Amino acid sequence: MPSGQSKVQLYAAIRRDSRAGMSGRQLERKHKVGYRTVKAALTSAFPEERKRYPSRASKLDPFKSVIDAMLRADLDAPRKQQHTVKRIYARLIDEHAMTDVSYQTLRDWVAERKPQIRIEAGRGPAEVFIPQTHRPGEEAEVDFGDVTIELRGKRLVVWLFALRLSFSGKSVHRCSLSGGLEAFLEGHEHAFQVLGGVPFGKIRYDNLSAAVSRVVGLGRLRDETERWTAYHSHVGFDPFYCRPGIEGAHEKGGVEGQIGWYRRNHMVPVPCVDSIGELNAMVDAWDIADDARRIGARPHTIGEHFAVEKPLLRPLPEEPFETGRWFTPRVDRYSLVTVRTNRYSVPVRLIGRQVRVHLHASHLVVYDGRAEATRHERLPGKSESRFTLDHYLEGLLRKPGALAGATALEQAWAAGTFTATHDEWWAAARKAHGDQAGTRALVEVLLLHRHMPHDQVLAGLKAALAAGALTADAVALEARRIADDIPPPVELDAPEPNTIPSLTARRLAQLPPDARPLPSVAAYDQLLRIPRPTTKEGTTSK
Repeated sequence: MPSGQSKVQLYAAIRRDSRAGMSGRQLERKHKVGYRTVKAALTSAFPEERKRYPSRASKLDPFKSVIDAMLRADLDAPRKQQHTVKRIYARLIDEHAMTDVSYQTLRDWVAERKPQIRIEAGRGPAEVFIPQTHRPGEEAEVDFGDVTIELRGKRLVVWLFALRLSFSGKSVHRCSLSGGLEAFLEGHEHAFQVLGGVPFGKIRYDNLSAAVSRVVGLGRLRDETERWTAYHSHVGFDPFYCRPGIEGAHEKGGVEGQIGWYRRNHMVPVPCVDSIGELNAMVDAWDIADDARRIGARPHTIGEHFAVEKPLLRPLPEEPFETGRWFTPRVDRYSLVTVRTNRYSVPVRLIGRQVRVHLHASHLVVYDGRAEATRHERLPGKSESRFTLDHYLEGLLRKPGALAGATALEQAWAAGTFTATHDEWWAAARKAHGDQAGTRALVEVLLLHRHMPHDQVLAGLKAALAAGALTADAVALEARRIADDIPPPVELDAPEPNTIPSLTARRLAQLPPDARPLPSVAAYDQLLRIPRPTTKEGTTSK
């Protein structure tokens, strides 16, 4: 048989030549086959199926009855005390002298045989999955996934929120530094704003702790957290909770697969960003680009299906829902507030006072009364601390010796706000004025950052260091001088200047021209030529 020719094609060629009058021997010589092949081709246009040979005997065959007995015993054993593959393997070696059988061979047999034994014992039918059809705008699925990013050069695991409409497959994603209730609610708010509405049916969830405080029994009844109950009541949708564990994962398989697809296609290579806001801007752009994608063999894109689905969504409520959470901690003597086991610095003037903290998914804001005192990027771990050097400057003016070993200084070095230029100027100031006075001068320089841009203060430090001026006033003077020499940046999209004249200018333009001569003070020169009166003694009177 020629290479590249199938057996059906060979049979067709033999039958065609036979109809042309060729004999059996001529067919054998032309097609280089035996008489049995020619006979089979002339008998049927389709070749006979290849005979199935019995499977080769396995070294595991003598032990299969023992394995079945162990698996049947597990049907009535406690769930946490059933045989694992490792335990079966160890028992076969110790109790039945099994040799020359690999662990992989045993694992494959147990994976095949275990569900068969359950069915034979009547403990459960073979699991079947029923294809589903979703109506436009009726259902959605929500899940959390974890992704790894590089945040300012450091590897970090963040949480990826995903909401997927079941009909169109339109998905909205949001990354956050935490996976708690704040991230859960903010993800919903962002998704509904992007979609322009809410599904009028139900949204599927697993039993995540942000929404479910307790699973009641074996059914669908759940004890929800209070804020989650208030939120879905405010927006107006019904949550549907899947079965706990891996058994319920297929009930929202669309979003489960979506998170894996999104991680493989958009998070490879690992994204490098300077802030979580920059990452979310990239995520929003990826979501828009995915509208042009087709899912499977669908004839239309995600965006085309969503155009059909969007008008059917329920409108959003007019009043927004507060997704953040308020705390009222007291500032300790280290000028720190504790929020969810993590500690954040505040200005030292607030020590001993009670402040209000508004916690969000990726940041928090500290308020002193109604005024904002400071804000921090949220810490992703537990029992961590974040310090801002600027918060401690007033205290360091009184205790300059504490600056060298301050944790706030170490974190400022890591963040890049305290640079080698600061350190070089500090060393020169301590050498010229002593440790205490030189450090106090550096603290005064750091206070300039509150009123001047960072780059401007650095330029002033370099100029003052080159001139040998080691005082904060000299640094401020040099920084302002350099700023005055630099032309202001050109605004590319600057608004047009105001061409509307003032009311005074308009009135003056309507007055007739003034032909009067300009006033003169020449007449006052006559006063200079009047002689002063003299007295009898010949002196001039005053």
